[in-house]
Amino acid sequence: MIKIIFGITIFSINSINKRKTNVKEISVSSTPQIKNVKEKELEGIEGKLLLIEFIFTTKYEPDIGEITMEGEILYKPKDIDEVIKYWKKNKKLPDEIAIPILNTLFRKCLTEAVNISEKLQLPPPIIFPTVKPKE
Repeated sequence: MIKIIFGITIFSINSINKRKTNVKEISVSSTPQIKNVKEKELEGIEGKLLLIEFIFTTKYEPDIGEITMEGEILYKPKDIDEVIKYWKKNKKLPDEIAIPILNTLFRKCLTEAVNISEKLQLPPPIIFPTVKPKE
């Protein structure tokens, strides 16, 4: 049996949708959204985990394109009952869980969105450093 202390256990993307039209001036924004939180038990893992369902959307405005990813994260909190209770009451996660979850979503989904944007010939959703000649 695998014993997990605390933190993110598994991250998976279940679907990716993309769309593109042609326009010259582009504004890019990326937004993670937690859709649902529930308990999950996995064979071979001790204790219950949080199953956090998410949507991550990168929009190219004005209505140029969109990349949407849906997936889930398995997370082992210190007190799963308190987190589930907090979610049901507030429809959000406590900050001590939300912050690492959102940071993971940005890191992993933006990495994937960079690859997809390149295939769609859209600008990357993050700014890369640019090398310039010395003046």
